[in-house]
Amino acid sequence: MRTRHLKAERRRHGWGQVEAAERLGVSQPYLAMLENGKRRLTPALARKVVAAYGLPPTELPVPSAFTEKVDGQRLVEDLAKLDYPGFAYVRTHVRSKNPGEVLLTALAQENLDGRAAEALPWLLLRYWDMDFGWLVVEAKKFDLQNRLGFVVNLARQLSERGVEAERTQALASLESLLESSRLAREDYFYRAPRNERERQWLFENRPDAARHWNLLSDLRPEHLQYVA
Repeated sequence: MRTRHLKAERRRHGWGQVEAAERLGVSQPYLAMLENGKRRLTPALARKVVAAYGLPPTELPVPSAFTEKVDGQRLVEDLAKLDYPGFAYVRTHVRSKNPGEVLLTALAQENLDGRAAEALPWLLLRYWDMDFGWLVVEAKKFDLQNRLGFVVNLARQLSERGVEAERTQALASLESLLESSRLAREDYFYRAPRNERERQWLFENRPDAARHWNLLSDLRPEHLQYVA
């Protein structure tokens, strides 16, 4: 969240600075400096703002140092926390994360659970207002742009079936942005082939989108159960 939005969000709730400062656990003068851009919004305070002002998880801070490897169960819980319908049965007490962080973390896994892989296009459809600029920059750092491009393509195809023209255009723009950095080397999504026979089958039977993004994958829009 940008500090200049703090005042607008506070006023949307009809709070004065004193009341809002109490809810955030800071002093009124300090809140005034935050709203005027004279103080930086720390990650810890940003979380308090999101909770107190009822903002979406896309406003949660993203980490300055991205962690590539996580436990598979933690990814499931992170997706459940973001209300992914496929994991509605999961009970979790983990702290909410920015959808962009969860998406990038999942893409970085060497072997991703198939159920979690199917959730990634949903993340882009549900939280299409996430910070795409940050997402692209971080994806390039870890050579994940092909996997991200493929997932964005799946999400765009699904979005085109609905009536969300603005969302579809945003996803198409993100896909175009990733196109310029598309890698030529072969990769896979969402797990490595078990043997050469499976690799060859995926190579020959992958959908056009996977072929374009140089990925070994048979995932198609019709495989995805949940569409936001």
